Amino acid sequence: MQMFNDALHLMVQSSDGSYTAYSKEYEEHYHSTKDGALYESLIKHVIPAFKLKEDLKEIVILDICFGLGFNTLAAIWHHRQNKLTSKLRIYSPELDSSLVKSLVNFSYPQEFEPLQGIIKELSQNGIYEDETLYIELFLGDAREYIKKFNLQTFDVVFQDAFSPTTNPMLWTKEYFMDIKNIIKDDGILSTYSIALPIRVALFESGFKVFLNSGEGFRDATVASPSHIDIFDAVDVEHKMKCNPQVTSLRDCAL
Repeated sequence: MQMFNDALHLMVQSSDGSYTAYSKEYEEHYHSTKDGALYESLIKHVIPAFKLKEDLKEIVILDICFGLGFNTLAAIWHHRQNKLTSKLRIYSPELDSSLVKSLVNFSYPQEFEPLQGIIKELSQNGIYEDETLYIELFLGDAREYIKKFNLQTFDVVFQDAFSPTTNPMLWTKEYFMDIKNIIKDDGILSTYSIALPIRVALFESGFKVFLNSGEGFRDATVASPSHIDIFDAVDVEHKMKCNPQVTSLRDCAL
């Protein structure tokens, strides 16, 4: 396990037993150590998305950002565990190319053991493809990457960048407007953030905002251009009136 640790990363065990990493550059963990790395990926991203999209013949996912790959790998694991017949197409930007290359040395949970071939292929070549799965990694700026896609491309967006405090460019109103352009009208965006400025940015970009809550994990957010029946709606407009000092992040202010 020590092989993964380097000048910029330190592997850390989270509460569900799975390992995450601490970024010395951003001074943040890649996952909540309290919720658990694997559990957080499943409960805050994968399970909410597949509840709504598992009946599609093809599910197209944008995973912002790839990081340690947990959201992508958890989506594949969940898909296989539930014997879904849909094809998965996953696109994921990641700025840290050295991190991606080091993932063959990371200590993943045992659930990902059957996916080691995929991890190796992605770490070496950035692309993996078989009959039911296509994964493409983009090593570079996520803001530039998302502009290459056509309107209404994605069924699902995993919004899982480092926090707005350390990586604000991936949480602005303008960023979410770009995401709104490439997500389908019935698409779903999932994120761990429940911060009001982030929910305001989503709302101002044309998303309806919903609460993802339950036992055993901290509240999270789901958003969509359309109404979602299975989650409780958040009245962002009312919260804005009650908190007029709270505004969305803007590119021009960064």
